[in-house]
Amino acid sequence: MTLMRSLWLPAALMAATFGADLPVREVILYKHGVGYFERAGELKAGETARLDFKAGDMNDVLKSLTITGEKVVGVRYDASETLEKRLEDFPFAVGEEASLAKFLDQMKGARLELKLGSESVDGVIVSGRLIPASGNTPIRETVLLLMDSGDIRAFDLGAASAVKLTDPKLQSLLKDYLGVLSQARSKDRRSIYIDSSGAAGQIVARYMTPAAVWKSSYRLMFGAEAQPTLEGWAIVDNTSGDDWSNVRLSVVSGRPISFITQLYEPRYVQRLEVELAENRAVSPVVLAAEMGMANRNDRFVRAGAAPAPAPPPAKSMARLGAANAEMVQVEAEESSVASTAEGREAGELFEYSFSGPVTVKKGESAMLPFLQQKVTTRKLLIYSESYGLNAMNAAEITNSTGKTLDGGPITVYETGSYAGEALVETLKAGDKRLISYGVDLGTRVTTAWDSSRDTVREVHIHRGVMTTRSAVEETKTYTIKNVDAKPKTLIIEHPQRPGYNLLSQAPAAKTANAYRFEVKLAASGTETFPVREERVYDQTIAISNMTPDVLATYLQNKSLSAAGRQTLQQIADKKRQIADNDAESKRTDSDLHDLAQDEERLRQNLNSLRQISGQQDQVQVYAKQLATTENKMATLRDTQSQLRRTKTTLESELNSIMEKADF
Repeated sequence: MTLMRSLWLPAALMAATFGADLPVREVILYKHGVGYFERAGELKAGETARLDFKAGDMNDVLKSLTITGEKVVGVRYDASETLEKRLEDFPFAVGEEASLAKFLDQMKGARLELKLGSESVDGVIVSGRLIPASGNTPIRETVLLLMDSGDIRAFDLGAASAVKLTDPKLQSLLKDYLGVLSQARSKDRRSIYIDSSGAAGQIVARYMTPAAVWKSSYRLMFGAEAQPTLEGWAIVDNTSGDDWSNVRLSVVSGRPISFITQLYEPRYVQRLEVELAENRAVSPVVLAAEMGMANRNDRFVRAGAAPAPAPPPAKSMARLGAANAEMVQVEAEESSVASTAEGREAGELFEYSFSGPVTVKKGESAMLPFLQQKVTTRKLLIYSESYGLNAMNAAEITNSTGKTLDGGPITVYETGSYAGEALVETLKAGDKRLISYGVDLGTRVTTAWDSSRDTVREVHIHRGVMTTRSAVEETKTYTIKNVDAKPKTLIIEHPQRPGYNLLSQAPAAKTANAYRFEVKLAASGTETFPVREERVYDQTIAISNMTPDVLATYLQNKSLSAAGRQTLQQIADKKRQIADNDAESKRTDSDLHDLAQDEERLRQNLNSLRQISGQQDQVQVYAKQLATTENKMATLRDTQSQLRRTKTTLESELNSIMEKADF
């Protein structure tokens, strides 16, 4: 006989152990991985409500849980400790194959009541014994009780119809023990218990937990009417582990900020070890010998204490109310499905609330229609160079529904036939978006670049530095051939290039990376569409590094102002004078070098002739030539000095002009 078959507990005790469930009444799904859940139910007097969650969801539940109900007195939840850790503090243990006798043997000294037929006996447990089988005698379980009369009697537990521990404290411990075991059957489940007071009352619990995001899917149906019909479906997945039976269901477009904070795992703070100085043991002190008078400084040790942790901020969540907008239910010829959702703005979000109750069993998914309306749509073609040769069939959708359209796939139907598919981002009311859903084989586009021109637009000088602003012009020509016998409207997406500006016509629209030009195509015709752009850039150069010839090219620029041209001409003239002075100085240096060589040759000749008799006349000739050479060299040295002084003056004048130049 096992413990679970023989141990009797009152029905009220078992109900309190497992708790009453609160069914799900409302679900709101978001796009960022969490869902809002509301549970509600009636609790009987003294009853405890139980909410079961996945262990990984507990952080979000503890962060967001709110409870309303006049009779709520407290909230408890399963700790995150292991099963062995949670059971080790109980004064008894129940193994998987534990017998009733073995269990009662752990309860020595406790009072026990047995029901034996029509009579009841009670006494204090002395021991529980398991008697092995022998021969034809089966295994038996007995308990020894100390009776109030003082007798110790043995009772066969197999003959007892019920066994009861009469001590309320032991009953409570056993209830807690069984509750831990019950919760441990699902390793990934944790429970929150809501305790009520003695009176009955209504309890409502609201919280956020991780949930599968809802998905949106659309059908854009072109028919004979001027405007097509847009049909929207919400795809929801119930991965919560609980049935959603007749719940109020809403889906919200938008992504509010959400995060995980570790609140479920126990958190411990390492505290400082501090003790009073008077509690420390006194060690012997070796005193030093006196060396003279000295100042004494008393030293105090100040013990610091760990700061008290700040209380966590209270977490609350405002419950999203029911929708106030009128329900949209438009019957379209293309579909027999009607929208069952009401839409309303919820701050920066948009909420679709389904008007009727929704049932989605755990582990199941559902498709629910939330939109069916006429939308303002224009059929177009769109071309980008990345598409290749052909343009794409496209539609320009203007959100005229008055609602936010969540992003998702769109399947396009034309006169009842499949035409293609597209993806669209979230579209606010009144916003406009282009979608492409197929290749148009009847329109071909080629592109060609024209040669570029580089022209100087502006010339400026400031403190000896010239800044020129130049522009490069480029033209890209789109050649479009429409081979179909019907006119078309083409949108050309021309990429924006950093630093380039348009010179041709203004675009019809502009995206973050491209210009959109609208081109009308005649039936069976060819169109060319040039796009002219320019890139403006600046260059700087020190005027001191520029030659007069380079300056002359800038003097011819028509964009140069009259004052700037005059100043630049003065700078060019001074630079040319300096260049002429340098050339003259170089010639003078060359002449001095030649005369110095001639002088050296004459001196050598004179020295040679003086050693030969009868050469006095020739010596006189060389002497006169040497004197003439020295006079020429003296004149050249004077010229060289004058050229250096002139260059210094010219450079000073040039620097002055450049410093004052500002245009």
